[in-house]
Amino acid sequence: MSNTDHWNEVYIKKAEAELSWRQDNPSVALDLMKMAALTVRSSVIDIGEGTSRLMDRLLDLGLSDLSALDMSESALAAARVRLGVRENSVKWIVADITRWEPTQTYDIWHDCAVFHFLVKPDDRDAYIQRLSRSVIPGGHAIIAAFALDGPEKCSGPSVACSRPNIHALA
Repeated sequence: MSNTDHWNEVYIKKAEAELSWRQDNPSVALDLMKMAALTVRSSVIDIGEGTSRLMDRLLDLGLSDLSALDMSESALAAARVRLGVRENSVKWIVADITRWEPTQTYDIWHDCAVFHFLVKPDDRDAYIQRLSRSVIPGGHAIIAAFALDGPEKCSGPSVACSRPNIHALA
């Protein structure tokens, strides 16, 4: 089963309340974004959006240049339905981050669910290349991943618990 099929199946078979990573209020992400000088004019992309409430909260704050990327079309469809008419204020991108070709740049890159699933060095390199091309000079990347002593698997797939090699972005 491909990664895309796996995540589509997860989001189809499980109710949102059954997802262990579900957050009603992504306050940590918002606090980190505010520390990174988030304003209503900021351009933000959420990598691995899933059914996150992050877009809801950013829209509540008045942001309008928002993108949500996930390989699961099912997850993004659920998020779009939840947002109702506000879903038109978000650019929805169904793509594998390791193959996606960015068409714009961002002030803030947020990832709370993807990097740790990239267990192959080539996939990590592809991720970092896309991040490097997508974040404006002086912009910020917020990447949450498992600790070095974290689990070996999450929701089925293996995860990599190691430090990202992103020093070249400085």
